[in-house]
Amino acid sequence: MLQPADAPPPAPTRANAGDLAYPGARRPDRFRRVDAAGVSLAVWEWGDADAPPVLFAHGGFDFAGTYDTLAPLVADAGFRVVSWDQRGHGDSSHAELYSWEADLRDALAVLDSTGARSLPVVGHSKGGALMLQLADAQPHRVSHLVNLDGLPSARSWPDVPEHHRTRMLNGELSGWLDHRRKAATKVRRPGTIEELADRRRLMNARLSQEWLRYLVPIGAFQRPDGWRWKIDPSMRMGGFGPWRPEWSMARLPSLGMPVLCVLGLEPDSMGWGTLQEDIEANLPAGARFVPLEGIGHFVHIEQPEVIASLILETIG
Repeated sequence: MLQPADAPPPAPTRANAGDLAYPGARRPDRFRRVDAAGVSLAVWEWGDADAPPVLFAHGGFDFAGTYDTLAPLVADAGFRVVSWDQRGHGDSSHAELYSWEADLRDALAVLDSTGARSLPVVGHSKGGALMLQLADAQPHRVSHLVNLDGLPSARSWPDVPEHHRTRMLNGELSGWLDHRRKAATKVRRPGTIEELADRRRLMNARLSQEWLRYLVPIGAFQRPDGWRWKIDPSMRMGGFGPWRPEWSMARLPSLGMPVLCVLGLEPDSMGWGTLQEDIEANLPAGARFVPLEGIGHFVHIEQPEVIASLILETIG
């Protein structure tokens, strides 16, 4: 279902960003929309329109604007960085229901819109797990995979018979649908720019207040009673439809394209709790693993220059 006609306007592009400013941040050069089976996806691009594309997928409860410091560095190296607000996030449509598989289909729709048969993909957190599954399901479409702290820990895998796993999936489905029914009429609480930044700091405790204030006019909209985050209020933390994070790691060892996995080693409330040994035991042949001391879950925001260099070494 598309957003109503009075839905908030899209976040500003580079051309009309006005007073938005943060050291090293740059708004996208272009904005367009992609239809994904009736869901309108907001697609943002940095860099020359004719440069080779790289697909960036953001994390859960984020939006493409959270790449405003990393994407320009990759674009300035000669690439066209293409990212999108996932359904229910940012300036993309809200949907009647959400599922992991729907997010994957959306990712493929955006990939198709680039005109590339195969291209590098970069994903953070939820976006990293999405790109991992996309690379596993469509390996001929993914030339390189860069996963930024998007590898849920293998330590939490349930060691149970297959028929018990089926029962667990049924429980996930039922729980998600029960939540969706109860949340159908929810509306996000309004506030000032400072108040919304404070709320986001509960999830982004290691990030500066200056960065969080910068994000509000991009990821929120203003009404007479205040600002509200654009995230669909029916979505809940820790759930992206009927899906469990620990189902992802099993796909990693089978990948055949060049793979880079980055893990921030500082404890972070939004992280997966993954340890170095969890990843090292599942790396595919030839993959590169980079653990980063002193950096938390949002590696691309804390150290965009370091992450850009790692990406360019992998795809360049």
